[in-house]
Amino acid sequence: MQSENLAAMIHSQVRKYADRKQNALHYKEGDEWKGISWKEFGERIDNAAKGLLELGAKEGEMIAIYSENRPEWVICDYAIMSIKCATVAIYATNTAEQAEYIVDDSRSKIIFVDGQYQYDNVMKFYKGNTKIGRVIVFDKSVKIDENDEHIMYIDDLYELGRKSNQDEELQRRLNSITSEDVMSVIYTSGTTGDPKGAMLCHKNFFTEIEALNSRFPMGEDDIEVVFLPLSHVYEKASSYWIHSRGATQYFCSDTNKIVEYFSEVRPTYMCGVPRLFEKMYATINARMEQAGGVKKKLFDWGIEVGKEYEYAKIRGEKISSALEFKHKIAHKLVLSKIRDLLGGRLNFFSAGGAPLAKEIEEFFFAANIFIAQGYGLTETSPMGSCNCPAYFKFGTVGKPIEQNHIKIAEDGEILIKGPNVFKGYFNRPEATKEAMTEDGYFKTGDIGEIDEDGYLRITDRKKDIIVTANGKNVAPQLIESRVGQDYYVEQIAVFGDKRKYLTALIVPAFPALEEYAKAKGITYKDYSDLVKKPEIIQLYRDRIDGQSKDLARHEKIAKFTLMDHPFTIEEGTMTPSNKLKRKVIAQKYADIIDKMYEEE
Repeated sequence: MQSENLAAMIHSQVRKYADRKQNALHYKEGDEWKGISWKEFGERIDNAAKGLLELGAKEGEMIAIYSENRPEWVICDYAIMSIKCATVAIYATNTAEQAEYIVDDSRSKIIFVDGQYQYDNVMKFYKGNTKIGRVIVFDKSVKIDENDEHIMYIDDLYELGRKSNQDEELQRRLNSITSEDVMSVIYTSGTTGDPKGAMLCHKNFFTEIEALNSRFPMGEDDIEVVFLPLSHVYEKASSYWIHSRGATQYFCSDTNKIVEYFSEVRPTYMCGVPRLFEKMYATINARMEQAGGVKKKLFDWGIEVGKEYEYAKIRGEKISSALEFKHKIAHKLVLSKIRDLLGGRLNFFSAGGAPLAKEIEEFFFAANIFIAQGYGLTETSPMGSCNCPAYFKFGTVGKPIEQNHIKIAEDGEILIKGPNVFKGYFNRPEATKEAMTEDGYFKTGDIGEIDEDGYLRITDRKKDIIVTANGKNVAPQLIESRVGQDYYVEQIAVFGDKRKYLTALIVPAFPALEEYAKAKGITYKDYSDLVKKPEIIQLYRDRIDGQSKDLARHEKIAKFTLMDHPFTIEEGTMTPSNKLKRKVIAQKYADIIDKMYEEE
């Protein structure tokens, strides 16, 4: 492995694959996939880096990227670290106010933006902001102020770099990079309070790369669909790993078309979040429910045979001729159909960010699709533990990665120590001190336990734990994960702290619900009218009860209210990484929640 320097790593890979026919990156233009070769990838990184030097970027400066997933994201990220600066990641969905806060807090003087939305947002604070010196736009269709010489397109930056005589300075900076240099600042989502910039260095990500290499097969013939935002540490770390292995990336510019991309790209690997797998699982099962009869029985039989076969294979057991025969039939009639939905070549998914139900992991496992559920945070770059094909236990987030130590504090909080742990919060020494124990462990804020085999199980966020009026501790995320896997549920937030029972606000999956209403002849004016219909409320009561049958009595949802609109980033009830802001939701909808306790 190259020295622990991601800029040196990518330059080494570009030299290695300079004559390779297989492209490094792919992006979609209209209905057509376009490719960028390894050689061109390297040239664009160098030209962007030299262009930034021409613009006067000094060592150690912060440079922001405010963009959707696209090749320019990774090109500019590598260019920034190549000149010994640090990338400040801003979610493409962030509002103007959120983007301004991050730019100001990080003291970024240069910002890369993607499309019209990001450009217009930056213009709202650019004119009066003396800190921003340059705005560089990725999308050529964006209308920029051509009279402002401080605003340019990415092609102008490349051209600046091509004409530059900064080769010597670029090489000097490249050679001076150390593994401890900060190369990325990622702002935590901020479910409470203002976001804080977590400073990550080259060594942090190399720890992740080495851990992934020891646990997963990944090589030059592999293909990743870049689905999660690159502004999130999870996809960012995955991207570095992919490039370090010489694999190919396809950028998913529209997450709503992910199933379409599966059939076109036929990936072997993808990073996902539990919500994605829950929706796939719910959709497939709903179709089978609707089919009913023999089809449903055959489907269930096929999944059970698939599980039996895959478990026997993993355990190294001799597979009987009877099981082999059954599996061939199950594969042809059921399991291959599930694999085909995902392109037919998928070796494994990586999953993290929230709990994923064991039955969903086993469902995909039956079709020979392994979901490697892991655990970590922005501050741990991100992975602290994960399951892998060689050793796993569904329902857990695996064993700690190499060089990483995880222990459980007396109050149940998960503590992590290792070379993947961040260098601290930018310009916030007190917050950094507060996040660490005296003996150097990072306090995750999550509650969990380590079982007798060394597997970590997450129960909930420390601050989210509900203690009912009867003194029962309830982990809302686990209940939300279980009920949220239902085909008719889009979002769910559970409440009940210091109350006698649990309640929930539920956002229906409206396309599915509209289909149901049409099939049942239920007429309605709008969503607000639809969610109040007694037969719709009864549908959700039945489905919640069905999903909750294995839960303890105090973990079951006693009352719920159907919402006529989703929780969103714009209204402040979701973080940019799509996590619920439970306290904000509780305050914003206090009257609705209180009403469910009026008869308490």
